Amino acid sequence: MGLYDRDYARKSSFSYESASKSDTQIISFVKETYKLFAASMMAGAVGAYVGVPMAGAIQAYFWPLFALEIGLLIGLQFVKHKPGINLAVMFAFVFMTGLMLAPLLARTLGMSGGGTVIGNAFAMTSVVFGAMSFYAIKTTKDFTSYGKPLMIALVVIIVFSIINIFLGNPMFQVIISGAIVVLFSILVIYDTQNIMRGAYETPIDGAIALYLDFLNIFTALLQLFGIFGGDD
Repeated sequence: MGLYDRDYARKSSFSYESASKSDTQIISFVKETYKLFAASMMAGAVGAYVGVPMAGAIQAYFWPLFALEIGLLIGLQFVKHKPGINLAVMFAFVFMTGLMLAPLLARTLGMSGGGTVIGNAFAMTSVVFGAMSFYAIKTTKDFTSYGKPLMIALVVIIVFSIINIFLGNPMFQVIISGAIVVLFSILVIYDTQNIMRGAYETPIDGAIALYLDFLNIFTALLQLFGIFGGDD
């Protein structure tokens, strides 16, 4: 389950934004954010690579590992201003997200043409992420005020995702995965505009926000491609 509370990093973000920031500071903030985002993508990929061979063990201990993953995400908020420790916790978290993705990747690889499915899902995610980021920069429409409805939509999707864990309905999963792709595509715009305004408290917050957007879109597309590409 790759959904997270996307508002965790934006405590008093608008009050922070209102504190005057120079263009130079914002440019520096954006550059640092995207550097950390790129590094997070690599760390997550390493986690997935390490996790695939032991996907069975990860699946068996899913809930304790998931609790550790969420604990790292929460803990990051307490150490994000502590140089060195903040990066260690951030990379531990994104490594864990890759590790937790391993069972889904292993299942997909076990399908006929599974490697192609994963490649197509990643390529599509990159296209969607890039297109939404470009739109966020170029559009004159302000998406930064959409925080509350987006969070409500996220909570609704999480509730239905939990329900479907017990139902195991493939068509229900298709609908949920499609909704996740749409929601997190909009969140890419929302987060990108907030990053461009320097509205996040630290570059780590912005990088994790973007990383979670990418991760959730990729996971949802992988599930969709896996469902439609399966033999059942």
